[in-house]
Amino acid sequence: MSVLDEIIPAAVMWRSVVILVVLLSSRSALGQVSYSIPEEMGRGSVVGNIAQDLGLDLKRLRAGKARIFSGDSAEYIELNKERGALLIKEKIDREALCAKVTPCALHLQMILENPMEMYTVTVEITDINDNAPSFQNKEMRFEISESAVTGARFVLEKAMDADVGNNGLQSYSLKPTDHFVLELQSQADDLKHVEMILQRPLDREKEEQFTLILTAADGGDPVLSGTLQIHVTVLDVNDNAPVFIQKVYKASVSENSPKGSKLTTVSASDADEGSNGQVTYYISNTEEDVKGVFIINHFNGELLLNGPVDYEKINNYQLVIEARDQGGLSDSCKIIIDILDINDNTPSISVLSMSSSISEEAPPGTVVAMMKVNDPDSGANGRVQCSISENIPFSITSPSSNFFSLRTEQELDRERDSEYNITVLCSDEGVPSLSSSASLHLHVSDVNDNAPVFERRSYEAFVPENNAPGLSIFTVKARDADSKQNARVSYVLEDSSVNGVPVSSYVSVSADGGVVSAARSFDYEQLKDFRFRVRAQDGGSPPLSSNVSVKIQIQDQNDNAPQVLYPVQSGGSVVAEMVPRSADVGYLVTKVVAVDVDSGQNAWLSYKLQKATDRALFEVGAQNGEIRTVRQVTDKDAVKQKLTVVVEDNGQPSRSAVVSINVAVADGFPEVLSELTDFPQGREYNEKLSFYLVLALAAVSFLFITTVVVIVSVKIYRWRQSRVLYQSSLPVIPYYPPGYADTGVSATLPHMYNYDVCMSTSSRKSDCKYSTLGGQSVLVVDQGFSETLQRALKDKDFLDSAESPETVRE
Repeated sequence: MSVLDEIIPAAVMWRSVVILVVLLSSRSALGQVSYSIPEEMGRGSVVGNIAQDLGLDLKRLRAGKARIFSGDSAEYIELNKERGALLIKEKIDREALCAKVTPCALHLQMILENPMEMYTVTVEITDINDNAPSFQNKEMRFEISESAVTGARFVLEKAMDADVGNNGLQSYSLKPTDHFVLELQSQADDLKHVEMILQRPLDREKEEQFTLILTAADGGDPVLSGTLQIHVTVLDVNDNAPVFIQKVYKASVSENSPKGSKLTTVSASDADEGSNGQVTYYISNTEEDVKGVFIINHFNGELLLNGPVDYEKINNYQLVIEARDQGGLSDSCKIIIDILDINDNTPSISVLSMSSSISEEAPPGTVVAMMKVNDPDSGANGRVQCSISENIPFSITSPSSNFFSLRTEQELDRERDSEYNITVLCSDEGVPSLSSSASLHLHVSDVNDNAPVFERRSYEAFVPENNAPGLSIFTVKARDADSKQNARVSYVLEDSSVNGVPVSSYVSVSADGGVVSAARSFDYEQLKDFRFRVRAQDGGSPPLSSNVSVKIQIQDQNDNAPQVLYPVQSGGSVVAEMVPRSADVGYLVTKVVAVDVDSGQNAWLSYKLQKATDRALFEVGAQNGEIRTVRQVTDKDAVKQKLTVVVEDNGQPSRSAVVSINVAVADGFPEVLSELTDFPQGREYNEKLSFYLVLALAAVSFLFITTVVVIVSVKIYRWRQSRVLYQSSLPVIPYYPPGYADTGVSATLPHMYNYDVCMSTSSRKSDCKYSTLGGQSVLVVDQGFSETLQRALKDKDFLDSAESPETVRE
């Protein structure tokens, strides 16, 4: 540890900085930065300020979630995003990491997101002199014949130094040097083989055994060394050493070959006879990567495979084979073994960065994932091509060796495909080809690009009239192909008017459910149908909307009773229809005219006779309301006949109206006078007349008292007389327009009727009115009719003095 404490601080001082190469491709940056540091730096030591070297802002490192990707290797380097510096996470032992390979480097990637960027970081690990040369064995023993000639060579064990360069093994020294000297032989692989050469003959009788010290030293500062003791025993006469047929042998073997596979055979010959000519073979290599992998038959020189060989770990071995005779003489040769690569490794896929979601409006070429694919095989076995499944809008490209980017190839549509399970298949070019795959799950995030769509192009609904306010009529429904907030649909009643009134006073629409409700009670007779528009709007930003036309039709209900237009019912007069006694069967007495403002079957009217003085004399037409005689009128029939007719519609439940008709059976007016006086007409006029007579008598009496009183009484009388006359009223027969008919489905007054009215003005208090309906007679009697008619009969010129008949056509 004291040696390391001296070496590490000195090595840190010459750390080099920063070769930066930036290669840009669309939407992703691929750059490279290199650092050089010594091994064995303490944890937390600064490798370099990568943010400064790459020209990146510290905010970019934090916002981009910068991280270091080291692949399959251990995590020796970490990123401090607050400082933008690369720090030592674990101590790095160059010898454990790279062994004898130079230069030794860590290849890392720094990944940034939003946008996705990648930088390649190379950290070269330089060697420090932290390993002293060492021998596998602490000692070696040689039995050398005393007859060994000068120049005889003895192969010594090589020292091992894990360091490289100047810190590696540099020199050997041998002490004492009375009989032997050292010779280093450089090989093509730049390795040094140590041989001990006899420079003075041995004399067993003088010195039977002696010990030499072999020292191996490196070139570090300070110098580190290791020693090996060589024990030499001097034997008797063996004057020929073994000699290999060739100094270098070459062999090859495929990786993963089975144990016991024969590689090659070496051969050496010894000119001696007997035991001095018997040659045995040994592997002189002491490296850990050789030991146990190969064995040699000590007697025939066959080299066999004793353990697994892996091209990806070591692709070449060099063995030193020693041939010894029984006299201790030896020779050596080298075997170069090449390991042949086979396609035994599948590509390894590492996802460096992956976006879990992408907006459907992302432009083509957007990078969604970056991957590194590694195949440790060589040549065609290590060349990798990646592909993805067809019929998806993505493509995979390789911006640099072993790196692949997954990009969008065309615009995405979340409503068509909301997510993608993408399988990336990477295959090498070996025979047979090996492949591996990685599954990537990508969610397509929604943008508000779809307006709500109603289920129907237009809506039509029916609601019965007289409905309760707040009644739910029906529901409009719109769907939005987007998702979440963009698909949340709300409904709005668009502003419009119905007959000058805002439509919102007729209906309302619930914002969440689209339920159309009545805001008032509808009346079919006032409004039969109306239209409005409903808008569906989503919750996106900005929101999208669509509208639909809605028609509401009011359904008629039987909420109106029939209305009788003729005969007119008046409290101040009595209408009497006259039927001559000569009337035949089927004689048209009159016609009941009624209407119903409802429509359809609710306006279909039927007529029936409810009450009659003589049911056997009259009948009413069920469909047309005509009252006709059903038999011949006789003298026995009463003059005064009263009929009650019910007019009923066809609704459910039905509604009806009742009309009373007075019929006089007579050939002329005088015949009916006495009977007509029995009609319950008002007697109010007779009482008023008596009052006026009494008042007149009182006034005459007062004349005798004083003339002034008489004059005043006369004026009062005239004033009261004029007021009485002013209060009298004439009965009214209504005027109906020609061809009055219902505008609904059925008509209850489809024909034109003419009415001729005869009026007498001989009395201002009462009148006799005569009209004809279809050529038939109608007698109208007002209050005080009998008294007026009696006075009229006394006047022979009654009819002559009457005003000309006025015809009112309706």
